[in-house]
Amino acid sequence: MTAADKQTTADSLDRQLADLDLSERLALVSRLSGRAVFTTSLGIEDQVITAAIGLARLPITVSTLETGRLFKETFDLIGETEERFGMVIERFVPEQADIDAYAAKYGLNGFYDSVEARHACCHVRKLKPLARALDGASIWVTGLRRGQSGNRASTPFAEYDAERDLIKVNPLADWSIEDINAYVEREAVPTNPLHKRGYPSIGCEPCTRAIKPGEPERAGRWWWENDEKRECGLHVAEAAATSAIPTPA
Repeated sequence: MTAADKQTTADSLDRQLADLDLSERLALVSRLSGRAVFTTSLGIEDQVITAAIGLARLPITVSTLETGRLFKETFDLIGETEERFGMVIERFVPEQADIDAYAAKYGLNGFYDSVEARHACCHVRKLKPLARALDGASIWVTGLRRGQSGNRASTPFAEYDAERDLIKVNPLADWSIEDINAYVEREAVPTNPLHKRGYPSIGCEPCTRAIKPGEPERAGRWWWENDEKRECGLHVAEAAATSAIPTPA
């Protein structure tokens, strides 16, 4: 299938998904040609998708990026979720050579010093493992919601990801946090205890803080940076991250 064909398929899928509920959206995705992979950060949105996949026993691979800097609460939730839904969550970790090269150039916690260094850390600990998680996949399922940040306000249900040459599906694009919380309560979905401590969006421990009253959901991510549209590069192409990558010796 050419890139143009995939774009056409994504556009058609975007229209179809709009009129379906979550279970119907995921069931439709699971019937598409090719391997579907859902990558979870174990945040509350991703837990809802994991639950929907697990409860319906859908043939969608569930994977997570175990960056080596996760909160203990997040790490513990992986096993709890596997037990609750009778599934195996594939874990992808960064290469030690990449971590060593990063530390040699920037220092282990050099991401606080510059945007370049932070992008490089995200590349080593998240983007490269993501590439391995999506290897051979035709469909990438994510937990993106329009209400998470201004940068995500126009998130479609489906789109063609030209950078990775696959179709990206965002089945919760139109869900509110109230919808998320209602599903969690109804299905008894295990969630990260950090959510109740003021962490609506949870990433690596050194890069995440609780938000203040009135702040956007993702204000606690890389809070020391001034760019309100800051992302790690998983969902927004960041050329700066690529140029900043140290090469292992």
